[in-house]
Amino acid sequence: MTKLKLTSAQMVANARARIREVETAEALDLFSSPDVVVVDIRDIRERQRTGAIPGSVHAPRGMIEFWVDPDSPYFKPEFGQDKTYVFQCASGWRSALTVATLQDMGFEAAHLKDGFTGWADAGGPIEPVEKRQG
Repeated sequence: MTKLKLTSAQMVANARARIREVETAEALDLFSSPDVVVVDIRDIRERQRTGAIPGSVHAPRGMIEFWVDPDSPYFKPEFGQDKTYVFQCASGWRSALTVATLQDMGFEAAHLKDGFTGWADAGGPIEPVEKRQG
C-alpha cells in the first residue's frame, strides 16, 4: 500500500489547531441556551444505538456542506439563523474535520472537543432516538 501524504490523525490535529473547541463542561452550560444549536453529525444508527443530546439537529456528515450553503438546492433553514453552532460526533474527530471545512466555507461554528462520548461520561442529558418505521 502507498504511504499517505497526510494521515487522518494529522488531518484532525490540523483541524483542531485552527477551530474553536468547546469543552464538555462549557457545552453543558451552553446546551440550554436558545442561541446555541447543537448539530449531531453521527450516522443515524449511532444515534439510535446511544441516543442524542436533547434538541440537537441531525445533519449527516455527507450532506453538511450542502445544508449550510444558502446557494445550494439542499440548504436547510436551521443553518441560516444568527446562532452559535456546536457540531458533535462520537469522539470529536469527525466534527473537527467538519468544522474546519465549514470554516473554510465561511460558516462559523465550533465543535464539542470530546464528542458525544465526553458528553455522556459527564452526565449530560441524553434522549432516545427511535428507529423510523417504513
